[in-house]
Amino acid sequence: MKKIILLCIMIMLMLASACGNVETTSNPNTSSEPKPAKDESIIPKNTSEYCDLESKNLDSETEKYFYGTWKVEKLLGFANSYNDASEYPTGQKFIGDEIIIKKDFFSSKGLKNYKKYQYELKNPLYEITAKCSNSDSFYRSYKIDIPNLNINDVVKVIDISEPSTKRSIPVSVGFFVVNNDRLILISEATIFELKKITD
Repeated sequence: MKKIILLCIMIMLMLASACGNVETTSNPNTSSEPKPAKDESIIPKNTSEYCDLESKNLDSETEKYFYGTWKVEKLLGFANSYNDASEYPTGQKFIGDEIIIKKDFFSSKGLKNYKKYQYELKNPLYEITAKCSNSDSFYRSYKIDIPNLNINDVVKVIDISEPSTKRSIPVSVGFFVVNNDRLILISEATIFELKKITD
């Protein structure tokens, strides 16, 4: 009989001990605590990992922005693959030079310090050769780190070709249009930002 009573007491102690250690958890769906707000700016609107490499004609919005006379305003930096020794580390030979981009005319003769960049084309062909929907896809494809390129920025890569041969002009110059708000010029591995001075 004593053994049965001791056994009952032990069981009661164990149950009491177990009840004292139970933690109460609230259902996250019914919690009255405010949830932290998500920072929407860090979530890409388009999560494409790679750039769309299909060649397309300029859309009207890009045409409106892209055409005009552009002045090389500032050096942004250098591509990560290699540096253009002629411009490293200041890039000053391009600063202040101008490029004319019109629907029926293109001239890079305003890049005065480089003979190999002296081109004038009547009725040039302009094509968007790639469209990157965020900074990650752009960097993944081009390995170029453009300052202030944000995660939701759309970058359009524009190629200029001679109308007769349909070959890209060997100017070693590339244009990147960011959100129809910035025009970036890359020459060799040197990156510049341009400012529109006339439409």
